[in-house]
Order: sequence, then C-alpha cells, then structure tokens
Amino acid sequence: MLVVDKDTFGSEVLEAEGVVFVDFFGDGCEPCKALLPHVEKFAEEYSDKIKFTKLNTTKARRLAISQKILGLPVMAIYRNGEKVEELVKDDATPDRIEEMIKKYALTSPV
Repeated sequence: MLVVDKDTFGSEVLEAEGVVFVDFFGDGCEPCKALLPHVEKFAEEYSDKIKFTKLNTTKARRLAISQKILGLPVMAIYRNGEKVEELVKDDATPDRIEEMIKKYALTSPV
C-alpha cells in the first residue's frame, strides 16, 4: 500500500490511469486505525486490479479540503484522476469497503 502525501498525491492519484483506492486517515482517528487491518488485507487481495494508497490528512489538510474530505474515515475510489465514489464515517465499514472495491476491481484491470 503506497503512502502518499501532499507532494505525491497528484502524480500517484490524480494523474494515474485506471482505478486508485485512497484511504484518507488522520493521526487521532480511532475508526481509521480500526479499519486499517481490513484495508491492508483488501490491498493484498485486489492490488493486481486496483492501486491502493493512503493519505494522512493531519499532514495534508489543504489537500484533504481540496478533495472535499471533511470528516474521517473516508475511503475513496478515483478513476483516471476523478473521484467516482467514496464511503464516509459510519458508512466506511469493512463490508461496504470491500463491496466498493469489488465493483471497481471487476470493471477495470490495472
């Protein structure tokens, strides 16, 4: 799973071809920490179809705001640089995250 920051987010996510998963998390976000093992498992399982990244919004607040990330956790799917779907806060459950990943994993090989 690739860790991106304010300097690499553009090239790794917004300029990437295909499907990119972004885990937006923060230093003090307990739900984010609880989801991490699940997200890492999905990254192992689906990394041949989707590029997996994560961004610490605590260190990239302006970037997070520019991506309309207003609460955490947020799990988002980008396709060819456009955000096409996201799960926010209570909607970001392991089952829903995997459902979203599967939807995009089936539609576009990396």
